[in-house]
Amino acid sequence: MAKSNAPAPAAAPAESHGSLISNPSQLAWAVLFAFLVPIAIIVGLTQYVTGGLEVDAAKDGITDAAVQKRIEPVGRIVLGEAPPPVQPAAPVAAKAEGPADGATVYAGGCSACHAAGVAGAPKAGDKGAWAPRIAQGKATLYEHAIKGIRGMPAKGGNAALSDDEVKAAVDHLVGLAK
Repeated sequence: MAKSNAPAPAAAPAESHGSLISNPSQLAWAVLFAFLVPIAIIVGLTQYVTGGLEVDAAKDGITDAAVQKRIEPVGRIVLGEAPPPVQPAAPVAAKAEGPADGATVYAGGCSACHAAGVAGAPKAGDKGAWAPRIAQGKATLYEHAIKGIRGMPAKGGNAALSDDEVKAAVDHLVGLAK
């Protein structure tokens, strides 16, 4: 074997570990500061941002009464109570020569409910709805119309009508149902 004149390879230098943390004590301090520094920065920023904020409850509308008014419900659902009262019909002016006839009284107020059957009122001309009422007799019909019954107010809500005008309107409605 021939000897070569090539130099022998140099031994690799021993590398040292390049970490800043060399013992457990330094590791504990590094972990502690890794949590505390960001928290301190966040707290400092919030103090800086909100430091000049002044709240005046009366001026800014955050009093208890103002808040309650803003959050109150828009409506209510009520179960088990009577329906609202029927609005009274507009008064019918009596003619200068005497009491109004039944058709005029009906057109002036009674038709508001009896034309459409509002609140259970029998519709004008509906023979099926009027037959049991007519069977009770005109005296009963007159009494109910003058004093009121169920959802119908006395005199249909028009206290200015005379009893004779109300009776004429009843006669007109009965005539439409026959």
